[in-house]
Formats: sequence, C-alpha cells, structure tokens
Amino acid sequence: MLRLYGELFSIRGAVAFSVTGLLSRLPISQFNIAIILLISATTGSYGLAGQVAGAAALAGAIGMPPIARLVDRLGQARVTRPVIVVGATAWCGFAYAVGQDWPTWTWFALVVVGGVCGPNMGAMVRARWVHVLPDATLQRRAFAWESSLDEIVFVIGPPLAAFLATSIAPQAGVLVAAAILVGGGWAFTAQKATEPPPATDRPRGGKRGLLSPAFVAVAGVFFCCGTMFGAIDVIAIAFADERGSRAVAGGLLAAVAVGSLCSGLAFGVLSLPRSVGAQFVSAACVPSVLMPLLLLAGNLWQLALLLFLCGFAIAPILITATMLVERLVPPWSLTEGLTWTVTALVGGVTLGAALGGYLSDVVGPHQAFWLSSAAAWAAGATALLSSPLLRHAAVERVAQRSASQPLI
Repeated sequence: MLRLYGELFSIRGAVAFSVTGLLSRLPISQFNIAIILLISATTGSYGLAGQVAGAAALAGAIGMPPIARLVDRLGQARVTRPVIVVGATAWCGFAYAVGQDWPTWTWFALVVVGGVCGPNMGAMVRARWVHVLPDATLQRRAFAWESSLDEIVFVIGPPLAAFLATSIAPQAGVLVAAAILVGGGWAFTAQKATEPPPATDRPRGGKRGLLSPAFVAVAGVFFCCGTMFGAIDVIAIAFADERGSRAVAGGLLAAVAVGSLCSGLAFGVLSLPRSVGAQFVSAACVPSVLMPLLLLAGNLWQLALLLFLCGFAIAPILITATMLVERLVPPWSLTEGLTWTVTALVGGVTLGAALGGYLSDVVGPHQAFWLSSAAAWAAGATALLSSPLLRHAAVERVAQRSASQPLI
C-alpha cells in the first residue's frame, strides 16, 4: 500500500503542497470544538454554543463558493492570503469578546466574519492534484490520500483544541487555530510551481455542470451527511461532559477520524468494477446501518469504539463524491464545484450542531444520538432515489471526455 501511494510523490512539488495543505486545513477541525468548549465553559449552555458554532459553519457555507470562484479565476495565492488574514483577525476578536463578556450578538458577528473568510483549502489541494496528475487511477489514489489526510486533521485537531481549551485557557483553542490558519495557508500558497493557472478562458454558460440534477443530488447527500457530523460533534462533547470528562471530548471525535482514515487508505488502492456513481450510492448507504449503533453506548469507552466503527463509513463517501464531481463539473470550475459540495456539507453541520445542542440540553446526549441516525437514513434515501441519475451522469461525462481528450 505504501508503495502505491509513494508513486504520487514522484511528482515534483507534490510533497510540499500536500504537507502544507494538511497544515492549512487543520483549523477546520479545531474551530467548531473550540467554540463549543469556550462558550459552554463561559455560559454553561450547549444550546448557545451549538448556535454560535452553527452560525460560523453557515457563514463558511455562504462564503466559500464565491471565494472558490475567485480562486478559479484569479489564482490560489492572490485570493487566499488576504482572506485568511481577515478571518484570523475576526477569530482573535471573538476569543477576546467572549473573555470580556461582550454582548452575545458580537460573538455571532465575529464568528460570521471568521467563517466567511475561511477558504476551502481541501478543494485547492485536490485541484492541484488534478493539475499535476494526468492519469485517472493516480487521481483516485490522490483523492483517497487527501481524504485520509482530512481524517488526520480530525485526529489531531479536536484533541489539540480540547487540550488547549481545558488545560491552558478557554480561549486558547480558538487563538491557536487562528494562528495555524494564517501560517498554514501562507505556506501552502507559497508553492507556486504546482498552482493551477487561473481560468482566464472560462466560457459563458460554464455553470451548467454546477446546476445539473446529478450535482444537486450529490450536494443533497452531503447536506444530510453534514447534519450527521454536526450532531455528533456537539452530542459527543455533551456526552463526555455529562460523565465529568470534558477533556476527552476531542479524543471521542478523533476516534471517528481514525476509523475514516483506515477505510480511506484501504479504499484508495482497491480496484472496484462498479461505476463511480454506483460506488457513491453504496457508500452513502453505509452510515444508515452504522450510526444507530451509537444509541448502544453506555459509557465513554463504548462510545469511542462505536464512533471509531462509524468512522469507517465516512472516507468512501468523500472519495467517491470527489471523483463524481470531477466528472460532473467543467474543468475551469473544479475548485468551485468541490466547494459547493463542502458548502452543502457545512450547511448540514450548521443544522446538526444547532439541533444536537438543543436536544442534548432537552432530552440528554444519549437520546440525542437519534438525530445522527435520522440524518444517516436521509443520506441513504437521497442517494438511492438519485441512483439512476448519478450513474447516468457519470457515464455520460466520461463518454464525452473520452471522445475529445484523455480522461483526467
């Protein structure tokens, strides 16, 4: 397996942009839990914490697509650098506002600015792989590699944020994440040799792929998955707090990421006979079987084990979705297309975090896990209902490309 993934890094500059890309997206796994731990420690309310975290996620969902569009048109470094500086400033202001007991509306205002100014670094890394790799098999392997790195982000980020917030200071998790946002983003965009060129020849009508029914179906599945993820984030923290172990909350969320990391690395080297659309539909149905198992958790160790098992369902969805989107959208809109799916995911996280926090306060965290199960069932149902559409769209796009140029 290591040899197969090693082929990716024979490309000059691949190691540099992949490693710095990993660092640049570490904050995405930190801000949510850092917000929740900071506000819950200050106010004692998980409902308010979930609302503020949800507002930040919603702002990110709104802000990422136009930033991605600018990235496709103007280039990654030119757009990303000023945006992340503004975002980091807003996050530092939020940490100060909570510490100084400013009015609650200022908390929302600052996290909205921070969320809006959060570029989709993962989409930019994947766009670089498409740019430097001519072979479809290697691209699939690269997408699997980056999905695995996404999970490493969620293995490292939540425990780090939890440690900083519970052992150093409640604001430390937010402040460190803001610093990494600037440092990592600056290092990534410094890799000029592998940066895709701006799409200066973008034709009119280039949004058709972004508005196709198949693309909308993928986004719908991602919204349901996001609701599932957002709910788990808040409910797992509340579950740990209820048992007097707030400091292990990050470890619980990391268990999900470790499971996804394992499945992602294995999935990337498999040779599957089914179409990309069929693989995506199958992967989207797996959480509907695994997520209800969380209702069996009676203690923290059981919950960690079940979260690890549930994590195996995540990476295959993300990998197959990336492959599918790459076939559904025009090449000059790849960053924007990948970002819209993340926007749908983040929109679901917004809903899941808010509902998860509310249910944790009202019915308790154990019963609140019904929400993650319901979201998983919705994702599977959406994928199954869209199955003919997704399979047809993927095959049609591959045929069109094969007639004109090598499939990338």
